[in-house]
Amino acid sequence: MLKVHKLTFNAFMENTYVVADETLQCVIIDPGCSNNIEQNQLVETISAHGLTPVLLLNTHCHIDHFPGNKFVCDTYNLLPQFHRIELEVMKASLDYQRFLDFKVEASPTPEHYLKEGDVIAFGNSNFDVLFTPGHSPGSLSFYSAADKIIISGDVLFYGSIGRFDLPGADGKLLYKTLTETMMSLPDDVNVYSGHGPETTIGFERNNNPFLKDASLFL
Repeated sequence: MLKVHKLTFNAFMENTYVVADETLQCVIIDPGCSNNIEQNQLVETISAHGLTPVLLLNTHCHIDHFPGNKFVCDTYNLLPQFHRIELEVMKASLDYQRFLDFKVEASPTPEHYLKEGDVIAFGNSNFDVLFTPGHSPGSLSFYSAADKIIISGDVLFYGSIGRFDLPGADGKLLYKTLTETMMSLPDDVNVYSGHGPETTIGFERNNNPFLKDASLFL
């Protein structure tokens, strides 16, 4: 059974997830820790629960989702894994960080890239990799059907959705991702988003205004 630990980091209030099962192996997803205090919070959370990090994953590589990649790599000897398209997104983020007054260390480059249909195994558990572009061109979500959870990055939020006015974003593609991929999941799947509180597929299906009006994506 998966246990999800959420930490909220950096000026963008980004959600970092540490997901573990009964073996105490864990994956770190989107480490947004951008200073020593936040880095220590991540380490303390992992240590307090006796966890062993075995994978570092990024849903996408906007500037708020990978500030802690290098720290995690150095601390736990893990290289990040994300969609190949997001490497260019990451490079662009490093170029414009100076305009945001938000300094980010460059992330190590993956040795292995993820794609739709991959299965990420750790401990006694696994995530299915779903390709969920629109907010970012190579955005991925990590889905466990057995435990009824999905780590959705910035695709779907409680009562809202990810922005599609950023470089590389595509509103029509995001709408397709939301309606054809996310809404194909069962109602009782818990959604852990890149910002804000968790929600469920069923709640969003019935209440999210963006899922009811395709014209909002034009």
